[in-house]
Amino acid sequence: MRPITYSRATDTATAVAAVSADPTSDFLAGGTTEIDLLRQNVLHPRRLVDINQLPLTGVELLPDGGVRIGALARMSEVAATPVVRERYPLISQALELGASAQLRHMASMGGNLLQRVRCSYFRDAESPCNKREPGAGCSAIDGFSRGHAVLGTSEHCIATHPSDVAVALMALDATVHTLGPSGERSYAFDDFFLLPGDSPHREHPMAHGELITAIEVPAAPVARNSLYLKVRDRESYEFALVSVAAALSVVDGTIADVRVALGGVATKPWRAWRVEDFLIGARTVRSNFEQAARVELIEARPTPMNAFKAELAQRTIVRALDTLTGDPGRSAS
Repeated sequence: MRPITYSRATDTATAVAAVSADPTSDFLAGGTTEIDLLRQNVLHPRRLVDINQLPLTGVELLPDGGVRIGALARMSEVAATPVVRERYPLISQALELGASAQLRHMASMGGNLLQRVRCSYFRDAESPCNKREPGAGCSAIDGFSRGHAVLGTSEHCIATHPSDVAVALMALDATVHTLGPSGERSYAFDDFFLLPGDSPHREHPMAHGELITAIEVPAAPVARNSLYLKVRDRESYEFALVSVAAALSVVDGTIADVRVALGGVATKPWRAWRVEDFLIGARTVRSNFEQAARVELIEARPTPMNAFKAELAQRTIVRALDTLTGDPGRSAS
C-alpha cells in the first residue's frame, strides 16, 4: 500500500500554494472519480489537499441574467436550483442524467469537468496508454473501441470525454474561472478542453496547482427552449454513446438562434459549429436538420467497432431539434 498524506485547506490561496509547491500533490473535492483511480493504481499522488471547506459553493444570479456556479457546488444542488431549471433546462437535465443520485450529492461541478476518461485501457493501469504514460501507445485504436470517439481523435488517443454537463455548458459558451500560482485566469469553454493531438496526457491548459473556482454561464434567452438528450446502453447510470445538448429559437418558422453540442462521440465536449452555421436562417423542417447533422459528422473517423456512432449522432441531433420544435414526428416537407 502506498502512503498518502492528507491535509484540509481552509482558504483558497492556501490550497493553491500547497498543491502548486508539490508536484506529487492534488486537490480532493467530491472524490467520486479520484478515489476510484487511486484504488486502481492509475493515479499516484502522495498528498491530497481537501478543498471541501473552501467558499466556492452556490449558484449566483448575475446582473446580466447569467449565472455563476461555484466549483464546489454539488451536481444535485445546481440541478435543483430554480434559476437554472428555468433559464437553462439543458444544464439541469444533463446533471440529472449524468450520475446516480448518490454521486450527484457528492460530485462537485469543478471536479465533473476534470473527470478522467472512462477508457478501460486507461483505467486498467497495465495496458499501453498515452494518457497515463506518454509515448506508450494507444491500446484502444486496435482494441475494444465501441464506446470511443469518432470526432477530434488522433493517432495517439481516441478516448471520449465523459462529462454530461460539460456538453451543455459547451453549447452555452460558458467560462471557467481559476486561481493558480500566477493568479486568476479565465478560459473560454471551448479552449479549456484540449484535443489529444500529439499530447493526449494534457487534457486542459491549467498549470499544476491551478484550481477551478467558478463556472460562469452567460445570459442566453435561447436556452429557455433547450434539452439534453442522452442515448446509452441502459437507462440507469450509464455513460453516453451519443448525447446532444441543444437550444433553439424560432421566429415565423425560421431559426433565429441555435446552439448544439455533442457528447459521447468526441475527445472533448464537441461544439457542433457546422450544425449551427447551417441552420441559422433556415426553415424548421426535418430535411434541414438531417443535412446539418450530416455536415457535422462528415469528418468522423470511426473504428470498425464504433462506426455506428456517426449515424447515431446524426439521428440524435435530428431528434433533439425535432423535439424542440414541438413536433417529434415532423415530416421532411
